[in-house]
Amino acid sequence: MTEFTLDCFTESGNAYKVALMLELCQADWKPNRLAFFAGETRSPEFRSKNIMGEAPVLVHHRPDGDVTMAQSGAILDYLVRRLGKFGPENEDERSEILRWILWDNHKLSSYSATYRFMSFFLKKPADDPIVVFFHARANGTWKVLEAHLDNNTFLVGGRPTIADFSLCGYLFWPAEIGMNPKDFPNITAWLGRIAALPGFKTAEDLMPSGQDRETQTA
Repeated sequence: MTEFTLDCFTESGNAYKVALMLELCQADWKPNRLAFFAGETRSPEFRSKNIMGEAPVLVHHRPDGDVTMAQSGAILDYLVRRLGKFGPENEDERSEILRWILWDNHKLSSYSATYRFMSFFLKKPADDPIVVFFHARANGTWKVLEAHLDNNTFLVGGRPTIADFSLCGYLFWPAEIGMNPKDFPNITAWLGRIAALPGFKTAEDLMPSGQDRETQTA
């Protein structure tokens, strides 16, 4: 039996964070497609697995019984302890990694993903007040990350950690989140360093789409 199963879909940056970690660790894992755009995450069956109704969900198939986990940040921390890679080297680094992951979940990914969903998937006009608000908030978080990367190769400890995987989740789709890479050269270079890691794959290479074929767009 495969050791890890990940409920996921291509379009989810949060799912991509975990899929990328699993792939870079060469874990024994497989994706389980969620038909997100058909409402699968709102179904009673899915909510019995994750009451929050969100992707991703990781199932670790262990000899002593399956362990099911939700929320990308918690899953990444769990995988560090199970797989022994991309984690902290000491308690200070652990606190710093958690600081960035919590900030990402609360702000960077939250704002970027919400803007992307409204603008790219729901096709709301650019001058919609809510769209304008979330793009401005997302842009503010990108500036924070850009400034940090001015003197840092990676987010913590000068090497890739789960903090990097958490924050990069949605940033590999700059056009969809409304980011001009030329305005954020440090972020662009950092994403290039992540993409150069052995075993790196894009979200599209790792996970199936959450859209039905007949509703997919080019």
